[in-house]
Amino acid sequence: MSVAPGTDGVLVDRYGRVARDLRVSLTDKCNLRCTYCMPAEGLPWLAGPELLTDEEIVRLVRVAVELLGVTEVRFTGGEPLIRSGLVDIVTAVAALQPRPRVSLTTNGIGLDRLAPALRTAGLDRVNVSLDTLDPARFTELTRRPRLDAVLAGLAGAAAAGLSPVKINSVLMRGVNEDEAPALLRFALDHDYQLRIIEQMPLDAQHGWARDTMVTAKEILASLRTVFDLSPDPAERGAAPAETWLVDGGPARVGVIASVTRPFCGDCDRTRLTADGQVRACLFATEESDLRAALRSGVDDDELARRWRTAMWGKRAGHGIDDPTFLQPTRPMSAIGG
Repeated sequence: MSVAPGTDGVLVDRYGRVARDLRVSLTDKCNLRCTYCMPAEGLPWLAGPELLTDEEIVRLVRVAVELLGVTEVRFTGGEPLIRSGLVDIVTAVAALQPRPRVSLTTNGIGLDRLAPALRTAGLDRVNVSLDTLDPARFTELTRRPRLDAVLAGLAGAAAAGLSPVKINSVLMRGVNEDEAPALLRFALDHDYQLRIIEQMPLDAQHGWARDTMVTAKEILASLRTVFDLSPDPAERGAAPAETWLVDGGPARVGVIASVTRPFCGDCDRTRLTADGQVRACLFATEESDLRAALRSGVDDDELARRWRTAMWGKRAGHGIDDPTFLQPTRPMSAIGG
C-alpha cells in the first residue's frame, strides 16, 4: 500500500469500517473431508515451520487487542480442536486486558472431551458446523461416519456452559436442501441457536456455481413450511446473520446471506491465517505477511502499523457478483471460516 491509514489505535479502512472482530486460523488441517471444502484425499498441508507457534499466535492476538482495538477473538481452522496447544492459547488470550470475548468454530469432533477444559481456560462459546442429521448423508458429505461424535460435542459444549451453542449449517441443492426445518427443530429442542449459511465460493475444487446455490430466500421459504418467522426487532449491527423470531419468539434462527444479501458495508472482521498472513476479507486475493515481520524481530508497534496498513486496503465488498471476481487461491481450510 502506498497510502497509510491516518488513524492509530484501530483497524480502520478507507471506507470508515473498523475491524474489532478477529478470526484466527490455528491450523489448516481437518479430520473431516467435507465435499464443499476439500477433495477426498485432502490438501497439501502447511509444513510445521510455516505455521505460527502458540507463542506467536498469542503475541499477534495481544497486539490486536491491546494496540488495535479488537474486542472479539474467534479461533477457527481447518479444525482448531486438533491443535495441541489450543487450551493454552485460549488461556493466554482470555487473560488479556481489556479481555476480549473468545469463541471457537469447530466441527465438534472431540468437543465433548475438551469443552470443560476450554470453559475453564476462558472460552465463552462455540459454533459447531452441522449440515445434516441423517447419518448416511453426513458420511456422504464429510466422507467420515462421525455424526454421533458431532452430536456428542454439541451436548458436551452445552453441559460445560459454552452458551449460546450455535450450529452453522450450509444447504446444498440436491444434497441437503430439504433439511432446514429438521435442523431448526433439532436446535429448538436442544436450546441451540441455528445459523444457515449460503454456500460461498471457497471450495478447493472451485466447483461452486451461483445457479446451484440454495439462496436465503429459498431457506426462509423452506423454514416457513413448518414455522412462523417474523423479523427480529433487535438491532443487527455488524452481525453476519439476519435473525428471525421463531413462532413469536423468544427462539431465533439466523440466515447468513453472504452472496445474495451481502453485508460488506458493516463488516468488522480481520483475519489471521495459520501461517501468519493478514486477510482483510475472506475473499481477498492478497495477504500481508506478519509472520516474516514477527520473526525478523520487529516490535509490537511495527506489527500494529503493518496490520493497520493491511486493513486500510480492504475492498468495499467481496465482489462475488462482479464478472471479474476471482475465487481465493487458498481454500477455506487454509484461511479460516
